[in-house]
Order: sequence, then C-alpha cells, then structure tokens
Amino acid sequence: MSRGRDYLEVRGLTVDFDGFKAVDGVDLTLLQGRLHFLIGPNGAGKTTLVDALTGLVPGTGLARYGAHDLLGLKPHRIVRAGVGRTFQTATVFEELSVLQNLDIAGGVHRRAWQLALPRRGVPAYVDDALDAIGLGDLRDRPAGVLAHGQKQWLEIGMLLVQDARVMLLDEPVAGMSAEEREATGELLQRIGRERTIVVIEHDMEFVRRFADTVTVMHAGRVLTEGTVAEVQADERVQEVYLGRTTDAVGVDPEAVAAEAAGEGA
Repeated sequence: MSRGRDYLEVRGLTVDFDGFKAVDGVDLTLLQGRLHFLIGPNGAGKTTLVDALTGLVPGTGLARYGAHDLLGLKPHRIVRAGVGRTFQTATVFEELSVLQNLDIAGGVHRRAWQLALPRRGVPAYVDDALDAIGLGDLRDRPAGVLAHGQKQWLEIGMLLVQDARVMLLDEPVAGMSAEEREATGELLQRIGRERTIVVIEHDMEFVRRFADTVTVMHAGRVLTEGTVAEVQADERVQEVYLGRTTDAVGVDPEAVAAEAAGEGA
C-alpha cells in the first residue's frame, strides 16, 4: 500500500436516495501517478460517486485521503484538502480573462484578508498552470471566446492553481475534436505523474488510448477493474453491455465487447 497522501482509499461508499442505492458499497484504491478511468452504462453511479467524494451529495462509508475522511467534510474543506473536480460542462467565468480565472481559483489557498490586498504581478503558480495547459498566448483573452477544448483545459488549470492533488474529471473530452482529445490525454499524462487523476468517460477510444486502470461500474457497484485488455475480456462486462439474450439475436459478443472496452470505438 502507498504511503501518506499519494492515494485515495474508498471503502464501502454508499449513496442512498430515499431507499434507492445510487452507489452501493463501492471499494476503490486510486493511486497517484496512474490515470484511472471510471466507465459504465448511464445510471451506473459514476458521477454520483464523484459527487459524494466532493461533498455534493451525502455518502456513508470511508473515503480517506491523507488524514481526511472526505465524507465528513464540507465541499470547501475538501478543496482545501487537495481534492478538486470538473463537471461535464465547463464552469469558467466567461467574462473574465484566462489569467483572471486562474488567479481567482488560486485564491482558495489565500487567507480572507489577503484577498483584499493589491496583487503584485502574476503568481508563479499561475504562470506554471498557463504553461501546463498551453494557454499562455491567450492569457488576456476572455474565457468566453475560448474553444470548447480550451475551456476544459482552463478548468484543469484552475485545479492546478488550487494545488489539487486528486483530480476528479467528469467526461473532460466530450465534444472535443480528435486533436483536442489527444492533447487532453497528453496533458493528463503530464500532470498525472504527481497526482491522482480519476476520469469518468464514455469515449472508449480515449479510454483505450490513455487509461492505466479501468473500473467498470454497473447499478451502483464495481463490476470489475483492471487494464483495458482485462476489462475487455471479462465476461461480466460483456453481459452488462450485451445482455443475456445476445446469442439469440445473432450479435457477435466479442465484437461488441471490444467496442464497449474501447477496441471498436
């Protein structure tokens, strides 16, 4: 087992909505330095799991990062503990510049009295984030004029300036061009060496291309976990994606399972 703050340990995580278990006893160990993908059909509980880890919905069980059980913290405390997230739709301040968005996000680690003080130049961590996300040339442009992919990169940059050591990304490449998807995957590989990055994704080609570890969720539970090849070969995954009557209707199970795990996407 890894030491200290270099992994997020989830044990028995359950989210119950009036008797409906959207997440049902999930166990995960999410390691630093690996790109960990969560996949599964719609309604499998992937986003609800991330909502629980970031304090947006109540959950029971354990979600330990460092000295913190995230399930017992308010959302702003979770951010200060080093855990950040993005959403399916980029949440940037469109009327403000790229630089201003990053500077505001970095304020999470400044004391209240420091926020009122005039700034002297651009903090080094903001410059570093601009370089990492490749938006240095657009630093003074309003975020609202950025391309779709660039807005997603800006959101990731906002997590960088917050010093998020755990990043939970909800479908970061949805709607991106092939070139933007490739650039995003390369960005995640670069920044993921010293972070724990978890990606919810439906783009199976992106999963196949960049995933180190894949967790398949179904009906609120972990169905299986492993490499893309291991997940692809798992009969339980084939059943979830194909159903029990596949052979009867003449569908090739291997071909569809390959698509579900990324080979045929």
